[in-house]
Amino acid sequence: MEIKEIQNLIKFVAKSGAHEVKLETDDFKITIKTNADAPVAEIPTALQTAPGVVVQAPQPTAVATEAEAPPKTESRPVKDEADNLITIKSPMIGTFYRKPSPDKDVFVEVGDTVKEGDVLCVVEAMKLFNEIESEVSGKIVKILVDDSSPVEFDHPLFLVEPV
Repeated sequence: MEIKEIQNLIKFVAKSGAHEVKLETDDFKITIKTNADAPVAEIPTALQTAPGVVVQAPQPTAVATEAEAPPKTESRPVKDEADNLITIKSPMIGTFYRKPSPDKDVFVEVGDTVKEGDVLCVVEAMKLFNEIESEVSGKIVKILVDDSSPVEFDHPLFLVEPV
């Protein structure tokens, strides 16, 4: 991973509002943490990206060199007992899109009936567009996120009334 890619990742995480992102490849491990209490967090002076290679990473977020497995990329329905609605949550951090591409129609609208396996939206993470499928059948009651908005892991996306 190039220093420019690391800097772009740090900027993306800072803008998204996420508090922590972990990334692991065969060559390196990186954890980017933002400090919600302070506008600028401390950062180590160098970041090890591969064995023997050290790059400077002066950004206003904390970086550590440990990681865990990334979250699964499946939607996460949660039942809202107060309204008997199910909340579909984001399985990852990224950018929420209601359309497969700018010139296409949206996947779903409020009032649409969906069945298990229907694509509801896409979440773009690191230039990969991940389709988020419904794990429940029902009617879309509310879309909780604006198109092209950043989302965090477990961020509520849709309210679905089960059928």
